[in-house]
Amino acid sequence: RTRLTYVSAAVVGAGTVVVFFWWWWTKRQKERPPSEWRKVGELSDLVVYPVKSLGPVRLNSLECTKLGLKSGWLRDRTLVVIDLNGHFVTARQWPKMVQVIPSVSGSILTLSASGMMSISIDLSQVKETKRFRVAVWGQPVFACDCGEEVARWLSRFILQEDTGFRLVYYPLQHPTREIRSRLKIFPMTADDTGAYPDATSYCLINEGSVTELNTRLEDPITADRFRPNFVVKGPTAYEEDCWGWIKISDVVFKTILPCTRCILTTVDSETGKKNPKAEPLKTLKRQITDPVVRPLVGESPVMGIHLGLRGSNGTVRLGDPVYVGLPEEQPLSSTSSFSAPDTTWCFCILNPTCGYDPSILLLRSLRALLRLVALFMSHCDIFTGCPYAWNVFLFCILFSSTKHLAR
Repeated sequence: RTRLTYVSAAVVGAGTVVVFFWWWWTKRQKERPPSEWRKVGELSDLVVYPVKSLGPVRLNSLECTKLGLKSGWLRDRTLVVIDLNGHFVTARQWPKMVQVIPSVSGSILTLSASGMMSISIDLSQVKETKRFRVAVWGQPVFACDCGEEVARWLSRFILQEDTGFRLVYYPLQHPTREIRSRLKIFPMTADDTGAYPDATSYCLINEGSVTELNTRLEDPITADRFRPNFVVKGPTAYEEDCWGWIKISDVVFKTILPCTRCILTTVDSETGKKNPKAEPLKTLKRQITDPVVRPLVGESPVMGIHLGLRGSNGTVRLGDPVYVGLPEEQPLSSTSSFSAPDTTWCFCILNPTCGYDPSILLLRSLRALLRLVALFMSHCDIFTGCPYAWNVFLFCILFSSTKHLAR
């Protein structure tokens, strides 16, 4: 019996080593950018949103950093409006916010809106003020208050009151947020979290997908409704859903997760009002039907992809070529006249070049199964007379508790 115990322990130990090595090798390969690329289109729009939920700023070239797009003091979503409790607010609740137009000259941020005198603040001075933390999706994030004048200006325009909102600025040059728990299933790192974005520092939209969506809408929309940083011209509709690695000029990105869409897509930036028919959100929701997709993205529809910068900073320009890493599976959207994202996402989960990490999904499923086995064994009298029972039980407990394997 002692010999059998040693043999079973050796088998369990060897199995653990093999599984760990397989996980490590798979993860290492997935984190390595491809050596060959295929051109899929070109960059047709380049957009920065200096203040979350306010208007856009367009430039012909921008620097890509871990924190997001940048040009001097102009940085993407490094300012956010908060309420008096320190919680961020967006145009989801206050649609008029999209009508505020920001501009940055040197370190001076200027906000303009219809019926209001423009107001300016010096970000270099704001950066030196006392730091505190605000809540973005329940996470504490560093901020510096931009002062009373701009707080009063925003409150009057949005609330028609003298108080209620404040503007804060992110003073650091690198991300500091933790990964939200619901996003840990995706290949996301702490460097991808940005300053105040919902998910990651970069969002990409395909012109072809917006064009296809417009064929099913009464009133056509533009890519602006989805507030992307990059708009790509050339790929077929929803082809971007299966891109894993992306290169714009010489700057390399990795697909992190799909862009789930919310009520903000119904807000018209010109009128500052929500669409009375809840479009295009209503039409987008019809596309998500596959049960495999729902555990990953919930009930929200998908349009576009979130990216993370991989490698060195670099500059991108309008008209730059956009490449996808090889080997690249043939996207389902090119095999028919229209392939909705529900089918494509199902394919994406199995596609080794996609942003999803199948090893994480497999290991999490295995951990859950081993927990059930351990639970069953602990409630059944199978240890007596079985030399392998204790070894199997201990292996189940050990492996199912190694949470770092599924991160």
